[in-house]
Amino acid sequence: MSSRPYFPENAAYFFVLKKVLLMESCFSTLESRLEAFRKADLYPVISSEFCAGRDPFEIFCAAAEGGAKVIQIREKNWNKGEIHRLALRCREVANRFGVLIIIDDHVDVALTAGADGVHLGQEDLPIDEAKRIAPKLLLGSSTHNLEEILTAQRLGTGYLNIGPIFATQTKTVGIPPLGTELLKELIPHVTVPFSVMGGIKERHIPELSALGAARIAMVTEITQAPEPREKVRELRKLIG
Repeated sequence: MSSRPYFPENAAYFFVLKKVLLMESCFSTLESRLEAFRKADLYPVISSEFCAGRDPFEIFCAAAEGGAKVIQIREKNWNKGEIHRLALRCREVANRFGVLIIIDDHVDVALTAGADGVHLGQEDLPIDEAKRIAPKLLLGSSTHNLEEILTAQRLGTGYLNIGPIFATQTKTVGIPPLGTELLKELIPHVTVPFSVMGGIKERHIPELSALGAARIAMVTEITQAPEPREKVRELRKLIG
C-alpha cells in the first residue's frame, strides 16, 4: 500500500482548499497556544506510513473527534508541498474541535499552512533561530538527555518531548531507550511543558502518569487502531 498522500482531484475539493487558504488558526497568539498545550493530555503523532493504508486526514479527524487537543503531522517521506496540502485540509477540522496542529521539522510549512507550531529535532533549525522567524508559533524540541533538555530550555523552547522512553520502530534516533528510571531523574530539570514518546503503549500510561508525564505522545497505538476515535477516548481516560 502506497504511503503517498491522497488528495481528491475535483472542483469541490479546490473550493474547500480556497476557503482553507484564507482560514487562520483558532489560536491567535503564542500565549493561547501554550495554554492549550498545557491543558492537553494525549498527543497523537500521525504519519501516513503507520496509518494501516488509510488517509492520514481520516486519522487526524478521528483523533480530533476523540478529544485530542494537540496533533502532530509527521511525514518524513513527503515533500513540503504534500505536507502543506494535508495541513490545509486539517485546519478547518482543528478549528472546529479546538486542536493545535504541530508540523514536524518544517517552519515554513507551519507558517504558510496556518499551523500552530512546529516540532524540531536535534538536526533541524535551532530553536532560537526558529523563534526569530516565527515568534507566534509554539516550538517544540526533541530531547534525549539532560544536556539537550537544558540547551533547548536555554534557547527558549515552548515545550519539550523526551524520549524514546521504550524501544520504538517509528523513529530512528540511534540511542537506546531511556526507560522510566532515567525519565524520573530528568523530569525535575524540566521547566517547560513536556511530552514523552517512544514505544509507548496503553499499558505504559499509568506508570508514566504517576511519574508526572501529563502529555503522552503516541503513534501506532492510535494510527493503527481499528477505531482511532474510540482509541483516543480510551487512552485519554488513562492519563492524569
